[in-house]
Amino acid sequence: MEKRQELYAGKAKSVFRTDDPDKMVLVFRDDTSAFDGKKVEQLNRKGMVNNKFNAFIMQKLEDAGIPTHFESLLSDNESLVKRLDMMPVECVVRNVAAGSLCRRLGVEEGAKLTPPTFELFLKNDELGDPMINESHVESFGWAEATHLAEAKTLTYKVNDVLKALFAEGGMTLVDYKLEFGIFDGKVVLGDEFSPDGCRLWDAKTNEKLDKDRFRQGLGGVIEAYEDVGRRIGIDFDA
Repeated sequence: MEKRQELYAGKAKSVFRTDDPDKMVLVFRDDTSAFDGKKVEQLNRKGMVNNKFNAFIMQKLEDAGIPTHFESLLSDNESLVKRLDMMPVECVVRNVAAGSLCRRLGVEEGAKLTPPTFELFLKNDELGDPMINESHVESFGWAEATHLAEAKTLTYKVNDVLKALFAEGGMTLVDYKLEFGIFDGKVVLGDEFSPDGCRLWDAKTNEKLDKDRFRQGLGGVIEAYEDVGRRIGIDFDA
């Protein structure tokens, strides 16, 4: 597989073309940002940790029958993925109140949400990724109604799989965001799943083990990511 020109560089990842039009190389960088790019740092080992973390999670989801874009690890910070026609929306499931939900609704952090909530956000940095609803998606043509419905179904299936996985490691899956695209006419999970895009708390102490450590200046960001990974069986030295 030949890696070619860069297609896109995001806040923490870069995407490259390959000699296969249906495959891309996803590069996980050490860059870390928060608050719409207002806080930016490089954290040693972050690219490697998130790449291996994502590969492990994607395989768990594939094993559970959830289609993903992941193909294989190429190196410590590179993965081979399918090229999807991405939907410009983020699907968010919340099992516990935290983050923007608390700010928007004035609810207490840590309140359990039964059933879990499902939210949609438009992928648009200039607008600050505003919250939207399913009617907006259909009316503005951001995705077909059937594709969005399938993405919602898959997002909840991911919740069932990962809540159990993290619970086995003594952690609470608080919330997470997912992005989906279309490959050969089917809805497929894209982007990544790592502590950058979810909230994970220690089940006993509620210690934060995710990107909130960076947002809130708690320190030990990558150490926490590695702790999460080891609890669920990831060997970062392999």
